[in-house]
Amino acid sequence: MGWYLSYFAIYFVCMFAAGIYYFFKVKTYNDYLIGGWSVGFWPIVGTIVSTWCGAAVFIGWVGMGFTVGLSGFFKFALPGIFFSILLIFLFASPLRRQKLYTLADLFGERFGGKSGIVPSILSAFIYSVPTLALQIVGMSTVFTIALGMDMEVGIFLSFALILGFTILGGLPAAIITDAYQSFVLLAGIVILFGAAVLYGGGITNVITLTPPELLSPLGPDGLSEVLLFALSVGPFYMVWQSTWQRIFASENEKTAKKAGITGFAIAGAISVLPYSIGVIARQFAPADMDPDLLFSYVTVELLHPMIGGIVLVGLLAALMTGADSFILQGSSNLTRDLYYRLYNPNASEKQLMAAARWSVVIISVLGLFVAYALTDIVTLYQWALRLSATVMLFPFLAVMFWKRATKKGVVWSMLLAAAATLAWPYLGISLDHTIFGFLVSIISLVVISLMTGHDKEEQVRAVYWEDLDSAEREGQGEMDDGKKIPL
Repeated sequence: MGWYLSYFAIYFVCMFAAGIYYFFKVKTYNDYLIGGWSVGFWPIVGTIVSTWCGAAVFIGWVGMGFTVGLSGFFKFALPGIFFSILLIFLFASPLRRQKLYTLADLFGERFGGKSGIVPSILSAFIYSVPTLALQIVGMSTVFTIALGMDMEVGIFLSFALILGFTILGGLPAAIITDAYQSFVLLAGIVILFGAAVLYGGGITNVITLTPPELLSPLGPDGLSEVLLFALSVGPFYMVWQSTWQRIFASENEKTAKKAGITGFAIAGAISVLPYSIGVIARQFAPADMDPDLLFSYVTVELLHPMIGGIVLVGLLAALMTGADSFILQGSSNLTRDLYYRLYNPNASEKQLMAAARWSVVIISVLGLFVAYALTDIVTLYQWALRLSATVMLFPFLAVMFWKRATKKGVVWSMLLAAAATLAWPYLGISLDHTIFGFLVSIISLVVISLMTGHDKEEQVRAVYWEDLDSAEREGQGEMDDGKKIPL
C-alpha cells in the first residue's frame, strides 16, 4: 500500500499545483472554456490521446479482449478512431474558422439561438453526466483496489478531486496536464502489456494456444456483425464535443487538423494494446473471472507495487483527463448555449466566469448522483452515445452541406430521432435501433425542410461550401499580393 499511496500523493499534488497555477492565470471566460483559441500542436495531441484513453481503455477494453478477442478493437475502437479522423480531415478547418465554443453553437449561429437547446441538453446532461459518472466510479475502483478504501467513500473522494481540479484551471489546465499525462498513461498501458506477455509465456505461446476466432478481426460472428457494431458506435464521434473543443481550442486551422489527426492516430495505436492484453490474459487468468476485474488482477496481484503503482497512476491519469474533459464539455453547453444565448446575452465577463464555474459544479454533482444511484451506468452511457449520434449527425451534416435545410426541419428531425431511438425497445422491430434512429432523422429532416420555409432568424448558408469559397478567395487574394498562401 505504501508504494501506491506515495504514487497517488505525488500525482495529485502535481495536478493541483497546475490547477492552482491556472486559477490565477486564467482571467477570461474564453480562456477558461476554450483556451482562448490559442493551444499549440503538442498539447492538442496530448489531450486527444489522454481523453480517448479513459476508463474504457484500461478496464473495459481489457475485459472485452478477454471475452471476445481482437474483434472488439474492430467493433468499437477502430470505428471511433476512423470517424474522429474523418471529422478532423473534413471539418477541422471550417469549424476552427468559425471560432465557436460548442456543437450547439453551430446550430445557434445557423438557425438562431433556441435551435441549440436540443444538442445542448444532449451534450450536457445525456452524455456528459453518465460519462463523468463512469470516470468517478472507475477512480473509486482504483482507490478500493490499491488502498482498501470503501467504495462509497472512494466515489466521494473521486468526485471531490475531479471537481477541485476542474473548477480551478478550466480547459487550459486540463489540456496542459493532459499533454503530460499522456506519457504516464502510455507508460502504464505498455507496462501492463509487457507483464501480460511475460505471464502468458511469450507472444509465440499466446498465438499457438489462443483459439483462432479470438485473434481474427471478424471474431466468431463474422463481417456483418462487426460492421453493424461499427455503424452503431462510430458515427457518434463525428459529433463528439470533446473533439470539437480541441478543434476550437487550437491556435489555428493547421494545428487543429495536424494535431487532431496525429492525436487520434496515436490513440488508435494505443487502443490495440488493451484488447491484446485481454487475449493474452486467457493464458494465466482464471477462465471464470469477471472481465472488469482482469485489469486489477494483472496490476495488483501479479505486479510488484513499485511497478503496479505506475500502471495505476496511468489509469488515474486516464480517468482524470476524461473526467475534466466531460465536465468542461457540459459546462460549455450550460454556460454558452443556455445561460448566455437564452438567459443573459448581455452578461459581463465576471458573470460568464461565475456561470462557467457554477456549471462545472452542477455537472459534477449530477455525475456524483448518477455514480451513487445507478448500478448499470455502462448501459446508460451506451444509450447516450447512440442517442447523441442519431439525433445530431444528420442535422450537423445538413448545416455543413445543405443550404435548403430549415430550422423547423432540423429541430423536428432531432426531436423525432430522439423519440424513435428511445421508443425502439417497445416497437418490436428487428431493424437495429441506431439504424432506425438514423432513418427517422434523415427522412424527417429532408421532408420537413422541403415542406417549410426558412425562418427569419436563420443565416441561410451551407457552412462548408461557403467557408470553402471564402478560403479560396482569401488564398487567391494573398497570391495576388505576392504573399504565401496559408496551409
